[in-house]
Amino acid sequence: MERKLKAFERLLNIMDDLRTGCPWDKKQTLESLRYLTIEEVYELSDAILNNDLNEIKKELGDLMLHMVFYAKIGSEQKAFDMAEVLDGISEKLIYRHPHIYSNVVADDADTVSQNWEALKMKEGRKSVLEGVPNSLPAMVKAYRMQEKVRGVGFDWERPEQVWEKVQEELSEFHHEVSQSGDKQKMEAEFGDVLFSLINYARFLDINPEDALERTNKKFKKRFEYLEKETIAQGKSLHDMSLAEMDVYWEAAKKME
Repeated sequence: MERKLKAFERLLNIMDDLRTGCPWDKKQTLESLRYLTIEEVYELSDAILNNDLNEIKKELGDLMLHMVFYAKIGSEQKAFDMAEVLDGISEKLIYRHPHIYSNVVADDADTVSQNWEALKMKEGRKSVLEGVPNSLPAMVKAYRMQEKVRGVGFDWERPEQVWEKVQEELSEFHHEVSQSGDKQKMEAEFGDVLFSLINYARFLDINPEDALERTNKKFKKRFEYLEKETIAQGKSLHDMSLAEMDVYWEAAKKME
């Protein structure tokens, strides 16, 4: 524990030095750091998907620097400091884990989630969906909303029911595509298809964002192999048929 505290103190001291001595660090604001923080979170996400533990360690360090940076700016504005940030999260965790710090019983993760949402509502939230950021990517937002409402019991009982809903939504989408051709209606039904598929993935304990990103990476790797091999053969993709391209695509799949 002492080693961890010293390491954290060292980072805080370095932040003080940078804020007073480095032209770039002196210039930063809460707003200017925001986009950089978002970028760091995505870099951490990439490292996690790649199961690169060394890279995860590095990206966590970058994110920790940002947290310290925000706290430093907050202290300069006399709004909050690092101690208040840490005390705040500690108090919240203690309050929202009465099964650890009080006499509430919760023997499984679902019960913990239900208790968590109930406590949030006691804190003054008007909706269980209030804590889902508006700026989240749509797929992540759908997944989080479904998790949130599950915490208060609004959910399907069995995966089979969700799969039936997926099939129902697919049928409605196909109907609009084949019958009406109305772009607005097709878009609405397509959104319903995606939402129901995300719900089904959740029931299968599959994170749809991770699944799609892994497919993105797989597609990118295969297509880059296709490009590399066609160039090596002195060919151009523009002049090739889909069947010719597919030969290299299948070769890329076999290499995996």
